[in-house]
Amino acid sequence: MYNQIEANKRKTRFLMLIFFCVVIGIGYIFNFLGYGYGAVVFAFIISMFMTWLSYFYGDAIALKSAGAKEITKEDNPYVYRMVENLTITAGMPMPRVHIINSPAMNAFATGRDPEHASIAFTTGIIEALENEELEGVVAHELSHVQNLDIRVMTVVIVLVGTISLLSNMFFRMSLFGGSSRNSDSKGSAGGILAIVGIVLMILSPIIAELIKLAVSRKREYLADASGSLLTRYPEGLARALEKISASDVPLATANAATAHLFISNPFKGKRVSNLFSTHPPIEDRIKQLRSMA
Repeated sequence: MYNQIEANKRKTRFLMLIFFCVVIGIGYIFNFLGYGYGAVVFAFIISMFMTWLSYFYGDAIALKSAGAKEITKEDNPYVYRMVENLTITAGMPMPRVHIINSPAMNAFATGRDPEHASIAFTTGIIEALENEELEGVVAHELSHVQNLDIRVMTVVIVLVGTISLLSNMFFRMSLFGGSSRNSDSKGSAGGILAIVGIVLMILSPIIAELIKLAVSRKREYLADASGSLLTRYPEGLARALEKISASDVPLATANAATAHLFISNPFKGKRVSNLFSTHPPIEDRIKQLRSMA
């Protein structure tokens, strides 16, 4: 378990490093093509502002869009006490507990830190899973909160937004007269670099999205390992994931913006390449869980 946790943290840090390198590289290309660094700073500020709004209000938006209703211990003692017990075990503040009235089998956690966290479960997953299985799901979601995954993904979204804005600005500037620098003075080497830069600007939003999805998948592996460390019973989550994958009921209230929050891809029946998926294959997650000792 400890090896899995450390490996996934290293991979996340490596992906974040690549992200920062991409942003720095785009800034250099902008400057080389004669647009200066002002556009990079402007794009970063705009992206930061938009992400600031989602950072502080995104949890409420995600819960509302999913149709989640907050409960108390009296509303559902079984679920509430399970979350409460694992929260005490993890040494975390008690998150707000929500239930989504849906036959789909899914769950998610949100909130910028453990002090402002919420956790939500569908009625379908509560009814279908046995005690140890649901406990594994709860531990997985609490691990997302404890590992500050929402904060990590917020940084990722800032970088994705910056890259997307820079790409759009590049095309708009190109349409209205291009750069102020005389590219002829750079010679053939400069011309080649300019062509490479233009190609990278075209591909950068795709590259950014792929890195974002890769980070999201690594955080799922990390939450699986951390959750198993919390319960000391990886088999519970492995069996839960088997049942979740066997269900073909989609979550009607899910949307693309919040899909990465859920324990399993909420769009059942929509097959996409692993490269473009917000979640790693459930088969791989189950295999890793059963290899832990």
